[in-house]
Amino acid sequence: MKSQSALVPVGNQALALGFSGSLGNIEAYISAVNRIPMLTHEEESSLARRLRDKNDLGAAQKLVMSHLRLVVSIARGYLGYGLPHADLIQEGNIGLMKAVKRFDPDQGVRLVSYAMHWIKAEIHEYILKNWRLVKVATTKAQRKLFFNLRSHKESLDAMTPTQVDDLARSLNVKREEVIEMEMRMSGHDIALDAPSDDEEDKFAPIAYLASDAGEPTKALEARQYDRLQSEGLEHALGSLDPRSRRIVEARWLANDDGSGATLHELADEFGVSAERIRQIESAALKKMKGTLATYA
Repeated sequence: MKSQSALVPVGNQALALGFSGSLGNIEAYISAVNRIPMLTHEEESSLARRLRDKNDLGAAQKLVMSHLRLVVSIARGYLGYGLPHADLIQEGNIGLMKAVKRFDPDQGVRLVSYAMHWIKAEIHEYILKNWRLVKVATTKAQRKLFFNLRSHKESLDAMTPTQVDDLARSLNVKREEVIEMEMRMSGHDIALDAPSDDEEDKFAPIAYLASDAGEPTKALEARQYDRLQSEGLEHALGSLDPRSRRIVEARWLANDDGSGATLHELADEFGVSAERIRQIESAALKKMKGTLATYA
C-alpha cells in the first residue's frame, strides 16, 4: 500500500496523511499507524472545535491520523469476504474522514464511537460492490440481511429450516427473504465463455444465452414474414372473386382466435351445400398460396 494514494481520495490534498518514509506493504502501514499516539479527550475536543469553527485542516489531519488504527481494527473483521485488506482499509479511511468532517464535539460522544458508523458504512458499500460482479443486496434491508447472514451461519452448508426460522425471527424479516439471500450468497460468478476447448464448452453460458435475433438472415426473414402478413395477404385476397374472398375471410380472418364461420353457416348464406363451400375454400386457398409465392 502506498502511503498517500492508498489512504485518501485522489486530489484530496487537504487531508493528505503524509507518513514520513516509504511504506512498501500493508504490514509496514499497520505498524506505522499503531505507533501514532492516541488523543486525550481534551485534545480531541480542542482539535474538533478548531476544525468546526476555523476550518483548521491541520486539526482535521491530526484527528484522522490518531484514529487510523481504528480503521485497521474494523477492516480486519471483514477479511472473510476475500477482498484485499489494503482496499478495505482504504475504504474505511474514507469513512473516517467523512466522520471527522461531520463530528461535533459538543454532542458528548467520542470520535471513536461516532466514526465507527461511517467506517463500517464505507466498507460495507465496497464489499457489496465488489464481492460479486452482480450486486447481491441493493435495498437497506437486504444489506442488513447480507452481513447478518454471514455472521450467523455456522458453516458453508445450507441452513436448516430451523436455522432459517430462528434467523428470520431474530432479524425480524420473512423466512423467504433469508432463503433468497442465502441462495444469492451461495452462488458464484460464472465466466460467459468457457476457458477451454473441450466438451465443457457446450455448458458455458455463451452456448445457451446466445440470441440470434440480430443475425442478418433471421432479421431479413422476419421482415419478409411481416411483409407477407400485411401487404402480401391483401394482395392475395385481391386476386379472389367476391364469393371466394367472403368465404376465406369468414372462415379464417373473422376472429383473432381462429373461430370463424362454419361450412354450414356459409352454405346457408350462399344457398349451396357445405361440400361446395369446402371446394370453393380449398380452391381459393390454393390460388392465394400461388399468388403469395409470386409476390414473395
